[in-house]
Amino acid sequence: MAKKSYGYFNPPVALMGVGCLEDIADYIKPMGLKKAIIVTDAMMNKLGFVKTVTDVLEKINVGYVIFDGAQPNPTVGNVNAGLKALKDGGCDFVVSFGGGSSHDCAKGIALVASNGGKIEDYEGINKSAKPCMPLIAVNTTSGTASQMTRFCIITDETRHVKMAIVDWHTTALVAVDDAESMKAMPPALTAATGMDALTHAVEAYVSIIATPVTDCAAIKAIELITGYLRAAVKDGNDMEAREMMTYAEYLAGIAFNNASLGYVHAMAHQLGGFYNLPHGVCNAILLPAVSDYNAKVVPQKFADIAVAMGEDITGLSAADAAKKGIAAIRKLSADIGIPAGLKDLKGFDVKDLPTLTANALKDACGFTNPKQATPEEITAIFTAAI
Repeated sequence: MAKKSYGYFNPPVALMGVGCLEDIADYIKPMGLKKAIIVTDAMMNKLGFVKTVTDVLEKINVGYVIFDGAQPNPTVGNVNAGLKALKDGGCDFVVSFGGGSSHDCAKGIALVASNGGKIEDYEGINKSAKPCMPLIAVNTTSGTASQMTRFCIITDETRHVKMAIVDWHTTALVAVDDAESMKAMPPALTAATGMDALTHAVEAYVSIIATPVTDCAAIKAIELITGYLRAAVKDGNDMEAREMMTYAEYLAGIAFNNASLGYVHAMAHQLGGFYNLPHGVCNAILLPAVSDYNAKVVPQKFADIAVAMGEDITGLSAADAAKKGIAAIRKLSADIGIPAGLKDLKGFDVKDLPTLTANALKDACGFTNPKQATPEEITAIFTAAI
């Protein structure tokens, strides 16, 4: 029997719990870091949320510059602008503050800062030679898990393609999940990011390189999301729901950071890159359609997912139990206000399906899907999600 070996990837330090943001000082001081570039988005900066980070840095006499040019679906141009700000400011470490867009932009900046070249050089798997510049990732959403993963997604605005950079050298030194920082998330963003986390857990659970370690993390994440996402969407100040969603997101991150993903992400990346659509919403819409496709080859996996979502599958075949699991995914999505189909997304046009399909089949996330699809099958999945 051929030997199979797997790597396990995770940040050296993960801070969790209400109020844990202040603890980053305990890790910055011993490293002797002098000046940070804080990578965030313009709205976070304008509303003053970044002050929670700058206050901590000022208390320990660490300098900083703020780069608020991380756009939703961050671009090559954003990374280049951030690199210039880093060099002009004489910064020696990076702090990302926000959701997945800020973290991905920061990872791109930190990777190129230490390795040279341009961000496009690192598209693919483990293309870098050296770890990124020291990175502390402070999370403000419960979805992408980008604060703790080795995945970095950057849009190449020239090709209208989302580049998947999967590189262990992009992993943050410290990942921070403070539920206090997530209270400001509006319901729609809470819903979208929560479904993103569910997608991570489901895709990791059915991945062809899943392990008992990733399976445990994925199933627990699904249980927590099923139990707490509706409450977090309904009341953003429900701190129990917020905190449980931070654990769920992190567990889902552990799962896909090590087991990778599948066609939901491979396809969602194309929608995001082509139309600049919100990633979590694209995932949520595609997840049931891709699950229908995958359940044909791994029905027992989706039966397990049904149980994790609280469904009674007593006496059912694996195939019928799988259908209950996928129906539960659809119901959760509908309950929290996710659009019903791709037709509801701004800009989507069926005439683009050949391009979307071709690019999806090139995306590295699809390589670990339970079944490899033909172009016709990918187009059929897109069509089923319309």
